[in-house]
Amino acid sequence: MKVLAIDCAASLCAACVYDAAAGQELGRSVLDLGKGHAEHLMAVIASAMEAGAAGYPDLGAIAVSVGPGSFTGLRVGVSTARGLALALRVPAIGVTTLEALAAEAATAFPGRAVLAALDAGREEIHAALYDQMSVLTYGPAVTTLADAVAMAMDHSSVLAGSAATQIATLAGHDFNIGPRTATADILTYARLAAVKGEGERPKPLYLRGADAKPQAGFILSRQKT
Repeated sequence: MKVLAIDCAASLCAACVYDAAAGQELGRSVLDLGKGHAEHLMAVIASAMEAGAAGYPDLGAIAVSVGPGSFTGLRVGVSTARGLALALRVPAIGVTTLEALAAEAATAFPGRAVLAALDAGREEIHAALYDQMSVLTYGPAVTTLADAVAMAMDHSSVLAGSAATQIATLAGHDFNIGPRTATADILTYARLAAVKGEGERPKPLYLRGADAKPQAGFILSRQKT
């Protein structure tokens, strides 16, 4: 089975084609955009498909990062994945950024618990804890930096994610640290999706509401009839 993986959870707009049977990446395309995923994603997908010498009829599944991450980027990635899956009549498979980061850390430090943690701003951390067998035991959830430190210390965890350095610094402890990024490599999403197989349709994982709020001054009063 060939899997098309899509990631718009952070600054990257990424896609790759993965041959699950051979365990081999066939082609990829990655842009570091910051913003503008909607305008570039289809071109990035086309570039990855061309690099992998694959056509849409060759695909057996669509993998997508579902967050936590960029509010808008997640909507773009998930809606695209679901649209392609519907058109191609193949499953869309969601993978969280936290499980992907934890998987990379577990590969680097096998047999260890992993705390995947993302800096969510406002002194908050998006976190998930995985045991030595990579089984989820906590989260994904919003927690404080102090609580994330306590969790990491209690489980002698390997750290992963954009908040890893913050946690290690506050703890004053020499943790083993995997990826320190806000999202995993695109191939990781493809591999995890191929193992997970079909489940519920993916949807963005939002652990808190959007930062943007409507301005009260522009709200129209309801007309009485």
